Amino acid sequence: MANHSQLGFQDASSPIMEELVQFHDHALMVALTICSLVLYLLTFMLAEKLTSSTVDAQAVELIWTILPAAVLIMLALPSLRILYMMDEINEPSLTLKAIGHQWYWSYEYTDLKDITFDSYMIPTADLPLGHFRLLEVDHRVIVPTGSTVRVIVTADDVLHSWAVPSLGVKTDAIPGRLNQTAFLANRPGIFYGQCSEICGANHSFMPIVVEAVPLAVFENWSSNMSS
Repeated sequence: MANHSQLGFQDASSPIMEELVQFHDHALMVALTICSLVLYLLTFMLAEKLTSSTVDAQAVELIWTILPAAVLIMLALPSLRILYMMDEINEPSLTLKAIGHQWYWSYEYTDLKDITFDSYMIPTADLPLGHFRLLEVDHRVIVPTGSTVRVIVTADDVLHSWAVPSLGVKTDAIPGRLNQTAFLANRPGIFYGQCSEICGANHSFMPIVVEAVPLAVFENWSSNMSS
């Protein structure tokens, strides 16, 4: 959950999000190095009296060609690695179908029998004490920790987007099309997200709440929901 005046990411709660945060820090250090070098060169040029240089022009051109290429490679290789990791879905333990509507979400546990429900935002007037305004829902998505969950995302009317930042997932919900993503919650907790595609007047009022629980608790919950 993000805090007021927070400048960084939310705490990573999945391996993919941990990789994304590390790549962000890596890219930020590369950008900081470039900015420091440019600032040093500008300061040097303003402070020093320049004369004709004896440096070969071909050597200078070689340096300013190779250095940017090396920087791009330093950014591209880890970026492509994470991109392929996000697309890989290896033997999911659970499949969840998320359907976007104006303006709520419907969920189906396709591996389990008769577990379907709609998830609406709780109005501020009905919100229990201590819960988050505009983020709490009447029915949370319950998933087991330490298990790969595949999420099939689609929409019933207009474009939506199923996004939970701390789990590192964001997938567009498109009418007539099935998109899929996956995540693994590595610790118990409640993770908040929102529709991330402008979908109409109440776009801001269709939050997503994923609650990760131990496997035994999830089995009890699924048994109660099926009965």
